[in-house]
Amino acid sequence: MQIINKLLEIETFPGINIHNITPQIQDLILSTSIKIGQVLVFSRHTTTALAINENEERLLEDVKVFLRKLAPESGKYLHNDLHLRDVPPDEPINAHSHLMAMMLSTSEVIPIVERKLALGTYQSVLFFELDGPRKRTVFCQISGL
Repeated sequence: MQIINKLLEIETFPGINIHNITPQIQDLILSTSIKIGQVLVFSRHTTTALAINENEERLLEDVKVFLRKLAPESGKYLHNDLHLRDVPPDEPINAHSHLMAMMLSTSEVIPIVERKLALGTYQSVLFFELDGPRKRTVFCQISGL
C-alpha cells in the first residue's frame, strides 16, 4: 500500500466563501499510481471547514445565510475581547468564524475507485472559508494500491 501526502493551496475572498475543490483532489489522485483506496482531505485552519454536498449556487447562498444566523458577526463573543489576551498585531475579530467552523467538519474521507473519487452524482467536496481573504492549505493524504 502507498501513502502519498499532498497540499492544495487556495486563495480565498473576503467573508464566507465556498470553493469546490473536487477537481483539484481528482487531479492529485491522477498524479499518483493509486487505483483503489481512499483520500483523506483535512482543513488545516480553525476558521475553515469541509463538507460533501451539492455545488449548486443557490444552495451555497442558503448555506451562507444559515451559517450567519448560527453565529452572527455582530454577536458578543469573549474571543473578540482582544485586549484581554495575548494576540499578534494583525489578529482579527473572528469568533463568529470559529463557531461556524465548529458546526461543520475539518475532514472528509472519500473512497477512490478506478483512480476516481467515488462521489455520488450531485456530490462535491466543498472548502469553506469563514474568515477571508487568506491563503489557505488543505492537506490530502492519498492511500491505496
